[in-house]
Amino acid sequence: MAETRPVLIAGGGIGGLAVALGLAQKGIRSILLEKAAALGEIGAGIQLGPNAFHAFDYLGVGEAARNMAVYIDKLRLMDALTADEITHIDLGDAFRARFGNPYAVVHRGDLHGVFLRACQSHELIELRVSSEVTGYEQDGSSVAAKLAGGERIDGRLLIGADGLWSNIRKQVTSDGPPRVSGHTTYRSVIPTERMPEDLRWNAATLWAGPKCHIVHYPLSGWKVFNLVVTYHNNAPEPVAGKPVSEEEVMRGFTHVHERAQNIIRHGTNWKLWVLCDRDPDERWVDGRVVLLGDAAHPMMQYFAQGACQAMEDAVCLSHMLANHDDQAAALEAYSAQRFPRTARVQLMSRAIGEHVYHPAGEHARIRNAIMSAKSQDEWCNDIAWLYGGTGLQA
Repeated sequence: MAETRPVLIAGGGIGGLAVALGLAQKGIRSILLEKAAALGEIGAGIQLGPNAFHAFDYLGVGEAARNMAVYIDKLRLMDALTADEITHIDLGDAFRARFGNPYAVVHRGDLHGVFLRACQSHELIELRVSSEVTGYEQDGSSVAAKLAGGERIDGRLLIGADGLWSNIRKQVTSDGPPRVSGHTTYRSVIPTERMPEDLRWNAATLWAGPKCHIVHYPLSGWKVFNLVVTYHNNAPEPVAGKPVSEEEVMRGFTHVHERAQNIIRHGTNWKLWVLCDRDPDERWVDGRVVLLGDAAHPMMQYFAQGACQAMEDAVCLSHMLANHDDQAAALEAYSAQRFPRTARVQLMSRAIGEHVYHPAGEHARIRNAIMSAKSQDEWCNDIAWLYGGTGLQA
């Protein structure tokens, strides 16, 4: 007899909506449970490698995602002390031909909206707000999501897509709070006309300096620029979305080139986040419960892959559930496929922060020498493992 009970999904972010859509494409019904009173996404810009577009196509939102993305020409690495370009990766025709898809940047809210509209229009997906999943109970044949209001919802499977501070992960792994990195990120979005004219590049630009960096790129049809600046200030506790003054933001950048400082001065309404991640841990499955996205593998921002990897998870989990008669085997195949890849991104994100984004002195000079010597073909070879993936293969 065909399974008719729904899959339960805790969390209505990009990962949760993506897996609901992936399951629906396979004819699997789901109920998505979001703790907030409305489905939406805070934050600003995110970068989308070709692997994200592979996922969009698999999940049936390729055209919608392509229509709202900004396609940039380069990934550009600048020396924040000298204001000289160290290197760049050309994202033009050769890059697209190599990886079968482009590189783009989007506003997080725009991307979330693409998934939300697709989910709202699909009859197999039920979206519920004000429904925080605090934990679960299960026996051999079903799982029940326990909600903060006392309600229990039964299903065949529970997917924990509830982010860095996942309630589901607490029960699956009992591994304590995330690791506080000591890196503080400040975010601003400014109208394009406020961005210095000589820096309105069609590029995702990184200014790398000692214990700090600056990232900027255009968003939303070039209406605004996304500014993200990060300072390794040994912040001891996690903080999310706290408003801060420009003076506080500038404090970490007094030692960089005036041109780099000038970018920060154009920012307004700055908010700070203290970055957190976790060590890789392959305990993603507990009976009929499985983790996805940041709940499974929270990572530093330095590879710009958090949302991309969550979407890959959604592709892989949907595929495995549709292609295995036995649910336990499907979950095992999913975690076996995804854990090595996401662990690699987690660990390399930390390494990139240390060796590319934030080195000083001799360390920085070695970075500049190695990275400036690479050809475009060599860059593409270096990143082929990441951008060639779809979630179905590494």
